[in-house]
Amino acid sequence: MWNSEIAVFQRYMGSGLMLLWFVMALVYLYYKEEKKINRILFLYVPTLILLLFFNPLFVRFFYEFAGDDIYFRICWLLPVTIVLAYSILQIYQSLQEKKRKPFLAIVFVLIAVSGAPVYQNPLYSRAENIYHVPQTVVDICDAIIIPGREVMALFPAEHLLYVRQYTPYVCMPYGRDYLQGWWSELGDVVNSDEIDVAKMAPLAKEKGCHYVIISEKKLLIGDMSNFDYELFARIDGYLVYKDVTMNFDV
Repeated sequence: MWNSEIAVFQRYMGSGLMLLWFVMALVYLYYKEEKKINRILFLYVPTLILLLFFNPLFVRFFYEFAGDDIYFRICWLLPVTIVLAYSILQIYQSLQEKKRKPFLAIVFVLIAVSGAPVYQNPLYSRAENIYHVPQTVVDICDAIIIPGREVMALFPAEHLLYVRQYTPYVCMPYGRDYLQGWWSELGDVVNSDEIDVAKMAPLAKEKGCHYVIISEKKLLIGDMSNFDYELFARIDGYLVYKDVTMNFDV
C-alpha cells in the first residue's frame, strides 16, 4: 500500500520542480508569514493534506470507505498554485523597486522550465467540433447510443477521456485511472497491438459490454462472431462490434 501511494505522488509531481518550489514556499511562509489566518490557509492546511496523504492509517480508512481508485485525487487538494502565487507576491512586495523586475523575470523562467506544454500531452488533439472531442468519438457514440437508456461500450484507451466528456449515456468497463497506471486486465488486452479475441471477448461479456470498439490497425487473433459479437459498423478507421445476445430495448 505504501509503495502505491509513493508511486501516485511521483506521478503527481511530474518533473518535481514545481513541488520543490511549493515546499520552498511553505518554508518561506513558516518563517515570514505573521497573519494567523494566512498561516492557516497557506501553510497549515497544505502541510496537513501532505501528512494525511502519507499517513498509513488515513490511507487504510480512505481505502475502506472510498476505494483505492480515487486516492490520487487527494493531491488535487494541495493549493500549489495559490501558495506559490501568494509567496511570490509577498517576496515581490518586500523587495526594493530596482530588484522587482529581475525577480519576476527569474520567477517566469523557473515556472516555464518546471512544466511541459500541454500540446505535448499524447492525449491532446485540436478541437474538431463544438464538444472539443475527436469527431471519431462523436460519430461512434452517436451510432451506438440508444435514447432513453445507457449502453456499455469497450473503447480503446485513446478515447477514454472523450467518451465521458461527450455523453453520459455510454458507459465504459475501465476508465481514466488506466491511463494513470492502474492495472486493468481488459484494458491491457484491448490496447495491445495484437488482440486475442479468446481473452478479450469473455472479459467484455463479463463486464456487460454491448459494444466493442477496435482500431482497424490492430491485429485481431480469433473470430468475434464465435462470442456473439457481430460487426455493427465501420467508423473512421474503427470496427464497432455488437453483442447480438444482449437486450437493446429501452
